[in-house]
Amino acid sequence: MTSRTPLVSVLPDFPWDSLASAKAKAASHPDGIVNLSVGTPVDPVAPSIQIALAEAAGFSGYPQTIGTPELRAAIRGALERRYNMTKLVDASLLPVVGTKEAIALLPFALGISGTVVIPEIAYPTYEVAVVAAGCTVLRSDSLFKLGPQIPSMMFINSPSNPTGKVLGIPHLRKVVKWAQENNVILAADECYLGLGWDDENPPISILDPRVCDGDHTNLIAIHSLSKTSNLASYRAGYLVGDPALIGELTEVRKNLGLMVPFPIQQAMIAALNDDDQEAGQKLTYAIRRAKLMRALLESGFQVDNSEAGLYLWATREEPCRDTVDWFAERGILVAPGDFYGPRGAQHVRVAMTETDERVDAFVSRLS
Repeated sequence: MTSRTPLVSVLPDFPWDSLASAKAKAASHPDGIVNLSVGTPVDPVAPSIQIALAEAAGFSGYPQTIGTPELRAAIRGALERRYNMTKLVDASLLPVVGTKEAIALLPFALGISGTVVIPEIAYPTYEVAVVAAGCTVLRSDSLFKLGPQIPSMMFINSPSNPTGKVLGIPHLRKVVKWAQENNVILAADECYLGLGWDDENPPISILDPRVCDGDHTNLIAIHSLSKTSNLASYRAGYLVGDPALIGELTEVRKNLGLMVPFPIQQAMIAALNDDDQEAGQKLTYAIRRAKLMRALLESGFQVDNSEAGLYLWATREEPCRDTVDWFAERGILVAPGDFYGPRGAQHVRVAMTETDERVDAFVSRLS
């Protein structure tokens, strides 16, 4: 008899399933639910991007895994222009079908074994990626805590989901140098890089020459258009970094048939070439952030980190599930911090991704 271990049996439970009762309670509010538990964009996609998508709808052939030359040029231009990345060549760029899928497959696609380090407070998909590849998860934010153990791979996330914490240049330089000296693959999730709120501590990429001195060896930066351009439904992201690693991933993804649809590639080009639509969306989030922040502080919450990204990391120094219930009684759903690791047990994540009307409802209910 053939035996097997279903992958689903070793994966963590899907976190949001545990919010069913709190969601039902919040939804019972006479004025409806204010759902700030997820990072799903609610604003419309810019018209220029929609037009680019529609105009490419007639293409009937298979797209290339590496993307069109025009897409690679648009990715390179946007990264150089927006994030000060240098020494980017076609071989260092790879479009992907959304970055959650890319992250979840990354250790497997690179043939990683042994231990993989993830942040102590982390986006749940990092753990899923490690477990799915048959590797061992180690949560750590400190190289010193690793001791003599050298992992095969490390995920970092700046700006962080959920905390909004930004890692500065000295910290990133130290991590990059250590990874390169120890032949550790460093995967940096930079999906919120375009959403910095503190001018004195702006988010910075590991591929910025101030961090890596122009050496991309063992480095992979993970980028998405889901947040900054509202393209979550398009599944539009890309990887950039060490050409040798990007080349490996390209060959694996060719064999797996993982290709970004051609109309989506055209939409990505429009988004990457249009800085104004991204700046406008950031302004919208800045206004919502200010309203949410003020309401939380005036209600007795402490907001930690949250220098960037789409979330406020809030606490009343009580178990996070108690805080979730407190919000649910007011018709508001937030994400408990324990979704993201044991260190999040007294925080909740409050997303800025609701309409202006629902954000105003949040403010009203807390006041």
